Amino acid sequence: MVKLLETERFDDLLAEGLKIIQSSSISTFSLDAVLLANFVYVPIQKGNMIDLCTGNGVIPLMLSKRTKGKLFGVEIQERIYDMAKRSVIYNELQEQINLIHGDLKDMPAKLGQGKFEVVTCNPPYFTMKDSHIQKENEHLAIARHELLCTLEDTISASSKLVKNSGKVAFVHRPNRLLDIIGLMKKYNIEPKRIRFVHPREGKEANTILVEGIKNGKSDLKILPPLLVYQANGEYTEEMKGMLYGE
Repeated sequence: MVKLLETERFDDLLAEGLKIIQSSSISTFSLDAVLLANFVYVPIQKGNMIDLCTGNGVIPLMLSKRTKGKLFGVEIQERIYDMAKRSVIYNELQEQINLIHGDLKDMPAKLGQGKFEVVTCNPPYFTMKDSHIQKENEHLAIARHELLCTLEDTISASSKLVKNSGKVAFVHRPNRLLDIIGLMKKYNIEPKRIRFVHPREGKEANTILVEGIKNGKSDLKILPPLLVYQANGEYTEEMKGMLYGE
């Protein structure tokens, strides 16, 4: 039996028919994780996939319904890793999902290079220059700010972990797009697909989704924009499909 600790709760992943342990003061997944899980290419039958900065394990949980392959998740914060592990146990997915408590920078040496068909990452968005760090608790600060890993750390590790011709996908903020593309090219991940996410029609994009191929050829595609909300404030039909399976 999986027990909840103080401040924890079970929330539904409605589209997948699963439950996930969350805590507003420790770790909750964001819409960005849902976007990334639905954006990335996933082999249906087999193949190893790894999610870096996995948090409470939402991306491996969501992807478990789209593939029969093995899924790995890496989380550096022990308290959050424990939440993710208990969610996997609750959903009886131990045979498919393997969670690792550790530093993503150590994973190429620990797990081996070129071992994964797909790598995903929802990294910390804010640099150390951001002034909000001191206002957040430790768990949230580490998840949101580059305190324990930088954007370059995540892209470097992803490049080492993914196999040749394998796919790497990130979700981030538009103001870091040039940094992302530059670092992907530096580490031999050729950007292939980019999608801009807008809160609603007429608003600037506030999220980007980027997927690349290890040692791929240049052939970048800009996909149609994704709108999160309709004019009436309800989710768009595309978002409803991601969140509720409608």
